Amino acid sequence: MYLVCGEALFDFFSADEAGAPASKVAFQAIAGGSPFNVAVGLRRLGVDVALLAGLSRDYLGQRLRRVLENEGVDTRYLREFDAPTTLAMVAVGADGSPHYSFRGEGCADRQLQEEHLPQLDAQVRGLHIGSFALVVQPIADTLLALVRRERGQRLISLDPNVRLNPQPDIQLWRQRIAELAGHADLIKVSDEDLAQLYPGQAPETLIRGWLQGNARLVFLTRGSQGATVFSRGHGSWSVDAPRVEVADTVGAGDTFQAALITWLTEQGLDSPQGLEQLDREQTDALLRFAVNAAAQTCTRTGPDLPYRHQLP
Repeated sequence: MYLVCGEALFDFFSADEAGAPASKVAFQAIAGGSPFNVAVGLRRLGVDVALLAGLSRDYLGQRLRRVLENEGVDTRYLREFDAPTTLAMVAVGADGSPHYSFRGEGCADRQLQEEHLPQLDAQVRGLHIGSFALVVQPIADTLLALVRRERGQRLISLDPNVRLNPQPDIQLWRQRIAELAGHADLIKVSDEDLAQLYPGQAPETLIRGWLQGNARLVFLTRGSQGATVFSRGHGSWSVDAPRVEVADTVGAGDTFQAALITWLTEQGLDSPQGLEQLDREQTDALLRFAVNAAAQTCTRTGPDLPYRHQLP
């Protein structure tokens, strides 16, 4: 089983209706949050998964729980709080890319503290952390404590998934990601993330620094240009994204992340030792599987991640 850790929220997509007065805005609300999406994506791809997150006892929080239960995600590690559910207002650009504005200060998914951390047994093969839960308190320090505790005992994957709206302090993002990257075995990062945090700096320079630490594999996603893998043992190379009719790109990065974990799980390589055993051909197959999975999500509206039978 894989344990995904971080925020759970509702994305509110505006739906402009022709002829509607400016005083009225229609919204479609979809359960989400990057870690939430990764957990759902893993389960759809056939991986046993649990979510460690704070949920509200309010109506939306209980809807999030119901979604997880309906998808088959293990809910034993959820913690409930008398705090509201985070809302993300999403505007989709002409190229299908989302732009987020978060309403989350004091909300339930930020309330996890170290006392809420479970003891993990051998059933939990790996941990995934990412997104703004890495830098908002108190959950940020809680997840850092968890990663420090579990490093070397199980596979740890990291996706910064930078969102400056809930935490605009770029220096804080840099400091926390640098520390977490020193504990992670596998890192997935987008070119947009790195451009926000390190403008003008070549991604390759930063990534090679991560590989000199604990990381064995780093994946750089580049939107419609595909993705590049950086391997400590086999160098780096890129794969183009397949041509698809893009509805939007919401959830594509989360799909990529879930697909990485799924492929490693299916091959019995979902451990720090397993990553060490990967040869170049296997690493290339892993990269291509994730790129193709992410492309599937781009053909759909919102974070509608694919099922295993829909992928090769």
